Amino acid sequence: MTDLKSTFLNVYSVLKAELLQDPAFEYTDVSRQWIERMLDYNVPGGKLNRGLSVIDSYRLLKEWKELTEDEIFLASVLGWCIEWLQAYFLVLDDIMDNSVTRRGQPCWFRVPKVGMIAVNDGVLLRNHIPRMLKNHFKGKPYYVDLLDLFNEVEFQTASGQMIDLITTIEGEKDLSKYALSLHRRIVQYKTAYYSFYLPVACALVMSGEDLENHTVVKDTLVQMGIYFQVQDDYLDCFGDPETIGKVGTDIEDFKCSWLVVKALELCNEEQKKLLHEAYGKPDLENVAKVKALYKELDIEGVFAEYESQSYAELNATIEAHPSKSIQAVLKSFLGKIYKRQK
Repeated sequence: MTDLKSTFLNVYSVLKAELLQDPAFEYTDVSRQWIERMLDYNVPGGKLNRGLSVIDSYRLLKEWKELTEDEIFLASVLGWCIEWLQAYFLVLDDIMDNSVTRRGQPCWFRVPKVGMIAVNDGVLLRNHIPRMLKNHFKGKPYYVDLLDLFNEVEFQTASGQMIDLITTIEGEKDLSKYALSLHRRIVQYKTAYYSFYLPVACALVMSGEDLENHTVVKDTLVQMGIYFQVQDDYLDCFGDPETIGKVGTDIEDFKCSWLVVKALELCNEEQKKLLHEAYGKPDLENVAKVKALYKELDIEGVFAEYESQSYAELNATIEAHPSKSIQAVLKSFLGKIYKRQK
């Protein structure tokens, strides 16, 4: 794995060098330095799970046949396209959420002299993706399928972000509209498609598969993405900030978190009143009240039960798939996220 990661990181350097020499724009030394610094700060700093998953999935689809250097390189390019997409979402997401830290360092827009230039940097990150796809896939029979795939998933993710944002508009905070169905819609579109479906879809397209024939795979990965986000919601409140690399703010931000939705389902009228009064308030005292209520309702136990049930259901769906190589891909994803701590 370490070897694969270093190979993957080498491809980042190649792609960055190509983008910094893109003939469509005349770079000055200053602009080139800005882009290089912006890319190094925002693109390769995460766990790289999404990107590496493309190579893993492609290898499993090929049933562990020895991959050529070219296949590893192309799968890595697609992996980095997803990491670029992730960086674009996060740079803009952090501005919208007024976040402080990301991956254990200040959010890009909070770096001195960056500020709102980060908005344009986000737009540039998004525009780098078709440049990379053109450089490496133009002429491949599936080139247009890749463009379509990235465009569709980006649209789904931005639409999910929109539902999330309009649900938490200042002055219109209404906990009564929070339900599992809303949580599911936000998560499905905002997270599941780009984090879970997209890496496998890239590997399938590169293998010459028609995505129309793999709706069961898509549905299973979306389910996995929802499970992943519920874990994220849990870790935002109960996780260790040192381990997860950020301080959770879902309570202060009035997020439609799985925890608050579950709490609303389980609490009595008095507890509900407390939740309505304290949730979404930025002061530590109200945040502490919400966390105490979560403890009282044993939300941790409710989560543990949800986690084991989700795992069992996903496993059963995977086992029922007729293709052993696709089973292997899906099992690999599930294995990486089950009972994670960060």
